[in-house]
Amino acid sequence: MTAYVALGANLGDPLTQLRWAKAELAERYTLSAASGLYQTAPVGGPPGQPDYLNAAVQLELSPQTTPQTLLMDLQALEAAAGRERRERWAARTLDLDVLDVGGHVLDLLGLELPHPRMMTRPFVLRPLSDIAPQWTHPVTGEQVATRLKELDTTDVILTGLSW
Repeated sequence: MTAYVALGANLGDPLTQLRWAKAELAERYTLSAASGLYQTAPVGGPPGQPDYLNAAVQLELSPQTTPQTLLMDLQALEAAAGRERRERWAARTLDLDVLDVGGHVLDLLGLELPHPRMMTRPFVLRPLSDIAPQWTHPVTGEQVATRLKELDTTDVILTGLSW
């Protein structure tokens, strides 16, 4: 089963943290694709936050891995990277969001699939379009590439950094 995960960081050393998270995900799952790295302005939250580094990865999950298991694993990685959940949209050392798991539509405590705000966020869709431009939202039928054309991506800058 294919899963898409968004990665972001804007505290500490974001590049190192994203490289670490990617390596950890590759150890746990089959990492079949990774986007470029994008620098983006923070959205929401307190003013004065540093810019984010954002990316997306495609994972192939074993049949035993549920969306909830993936979420718990991602949250454990965030905690290991020093993320503290004090304020919504606060700056963070590592942010890992489940975007989609096998096209499932779920609304469980703590997990909504596909990610409820992904189609309005250029900093999510731009990296996702690198690895899955034809991904289609299972409820609305919108494709990533099509939706991305409708959004302002001026502040989503490809860094050229390798990770």
